[in-house]
Amino acid sequence: MTDCWNTDTGEAVYRSRDAIKNLRIKVRIERVTSTSALSQHLQQQFLSRQDRGAIELETLSSQGQTGDNEEELVVGWQEKFFSQYEMELFQNEAACQTPLDRQYHTEVKALNRGKGRRNRRIFTYSDHDRYTSCLPLHQLQHATDIFTTKSNPTFLAERMASVRHRRQERRTMDSSVPKSKIINWEPTEEFVRSRHVVNNVMQTMHIMGDLGPSGRLGQKENECLLVTIKTDGCGTVIVKPDFNKGKEPYRIVTEGERREVWRLTVENVSGSMKPEDKVREQNMYKDLYIRHKEYLNSLVGQDFEMVRHLRSKDIVTNFSAQGFEYDNLYIHFFMELPNNWSSRPFQSMSGVTQTCRTKTLGKVSFFSYPFNFEAFYMTEKESDHSVPQWPVLYFKVLSLDSWQRYRTEGYGYLLFPAMPGKHTMTCHTWRPLQMGTVSALRRFFIGGSPELEDHSYVRIPGTFKGERLSRFGFCTETTGSVTFNLNCIQQARAFVDTAMLKKRRQRVFDQLGGFSQQGAVCTILEAFQRARKKMQEARKSLPQDLISSASQLQIESSA
Repeated sequence: MTDCWNTDTGEAVYRSRDAIKNLRIKVRIERVTSTSALSQHLQQQFLSRQDRGAIELETLSSQGQTGDNEEELVVGWQEKFFSQYEMELFQNEAACQTPLDRQYHTEVKALNRGKGRRNRRIFTYSDHDRYTSCLPLHQLQHATDIFTTKSNPTFLAERMASVRHRRQERRTMDSSVPKSKIINWEPTEEFVRSRHVVNNVMQTMHIMGDLGPSGRLGQKENECLLVTIKTDGCGTVIVKPDFNKGKEPYRIVTEGERREVWRLTVENVSGSMKPEDKVREQNMYKDLYIRHKEYLNSLVGQDFEMVRHLRSKDIVTNFSAQGFEYDNLYIHFFMELPNNWSSRPFQSMSGVTQTCRTKTLGKVSFFSYPFNFEAFYMTEKESDHSVPQWPVLYFKVLSLDSWQRYRTEGYGYLLFPAMPGKHTMTCHTWRPLQMGTVSALRRFFIGGSPELEDHSYVRIPGTFKGERLSRFGFCTETTGSVTFNLNCIQQARAFVDTAMLKKRRQRVFDQLGGFSQQGAVCTILEAFQRARKKMQEARKSLPQDLISSASQLQIESSA
């Protein structure tokens, strides 16, 4: 029968965006008597047998055992249920020391006048109860020991037992600040070891059970901690022990001579939100965010000249070439910056790799030549939210053999991606082709081939503003490809241009009638006097009944 109990009594951590006040927990305790245990054991044997009709267990069924042996209660967050001990304590007004005790005294009197409390054995301690604040560590340890698992408190658990009440302990009776060192500038090793604990503000609620014998309820030694719920106000909820979720109940063994056994079942019965309520809540949050954004925009204003600044850093880790006619390849590359782009003064705009020779013709040539490039984009247009053009990397693949024969293998370009991150891009190349046998023989024997005077004509140059790039064109030949491995980093920001702000301020002073501050103030006062006269004239033209009703409304609001 030991397999019928849930031995996992550790705490469970949940995270929810819903308000903690909507939490509902159903707690059920049931005393395991000898008759009920035997009945349950025989019922399991009966269900496992094939010939179920041979045994009748109606006389041993525990369906009629109700009343004091079991209780079920649905508890909300920080919902107060009084125990028998508290009912007797708070009936006496002289025992009330705090405003919360006096409130409990009023609630107990109302329960006595009414139908009474609907709980008998299960009760709760809220976060502000005196018993929650004074709940000792040995009782929390005892709450762990009454379950099936045994564990000793760690050093951190002993220190954390009093951390949550450190704020209350620092308060004195006259609400004055204690004259102790809040900050220790020269801590010792013992001080660090004793004070190095996690101090998160948590709200706690305990669900207790009075497991005493019938007729002897209300004794403190019979109180047992059933469930502990903690929350930090940020959506984290800690429940110990965890909800059963269809598993076996927990086993509780009381202390004393009788050593009674109780079953504990914990279930989450919080109501789920309706779809229309979810949509309404999302719309409410959306409206709230929009209003908050408009409020912040109203505080900042729209009279600033914003300069958008983009910083792009591209790191080329390695690149490779393949598919070219000859071996012993090397690459010559340079950068081109479009309009509104700039770089640092010491930034190198071009480079040449080393020569790579492969063992087999046609294999891939790898160039271990990493380099980085940093550029800045700046614009003064507020409506321009996108970058029109990105920097371009032009490159030319060449070959140089042991006889110093120099050949152009291909031209290509790489347009840097607009998205940050890691990219692998393959660029196909081409080279100018001169028709005829003489050109082919020259390229084979002594090297040399047609070249471009301007490498930016591999694509449409950024400085070209005409309609037709080339009227006649020339012959080309597709060669190989070059693969680049990029790591792009981008940083965008917007700031106020102080020079433009000073120009705007100077322009306002000019409109007000002078460069001096005194002339500007006099002009503002004159404008205020003219506005006041216009308001008085407009008031005289209004009907008298409207003026009298407005003045009466103002008197009532001030009163």
